[in-house]
Amino acid sequence: MISMELIKALRERTGAGIVEVKKALEEAEGDEEGAIRILRERGAAKAVKKTDREAKEGVIATYLHGNGRVAAMVKLFCETDFVARNSDFQELGRDIAMHVAAMNPSVLRPEDVSGSTIESERSVWAEELRNAGKPEEMIGKILEGKERKLREESALLTQPFVKDPDRTVADLLSENVQKIGENIQIGGFVRYEI
Repeated sequence: MISMELIKALRERTGAGIVEVKKALEEAEGDEEGAIRILRERGAAKAVKKTDREAKEGVIATYLHGNGRVAAMVKLFCETDFVARNSDFQELGRDIAMHVAAMNPSVLRPEDVSGSTIESERSVWAEELRNAGKPEEMIGKILEGKERKLREESALLTQPFVKDPDRTVADLLSENVQKIGENIQIGGFVRYEI
């Protein structure tokens, strides 16, 4: 039997509905972390359904680091002005702006990393691998892995979220789409540093 206290605690952690939390806990046999994984998977499925809806409203969220030398601005879109004024949505914008200030992503998505950047890095990596004596047949696979890692580390959506490295910024967006119930998209970001 799943206790009401456990359901309430998990609901507060995830923002999911009571019925969804109870079902996830039952499916995970009372394991909180397992239930969170189940809720995330289901949330991702719900988020995918909402991504085709148009997001024209939103906010420009800002973050200024305490030393006054690093700042970030993020354009965060949603579907309605009602949600744009919602404190959870605005907090999400601030969290993403703080992440941008801390992690300095260069692009939004992994596929946005320029071909010239990849070519330049691949030639350096290939030379390093050859100098290290790696066999030619291994170099191609290693280069693919290095390219994937560079793309993921450079892209805002695939970076581990600064406040919770167990999930990415894309996971954070997906969870908030489920929680808020609207399509949420990052429209762009800028980081400044002195």
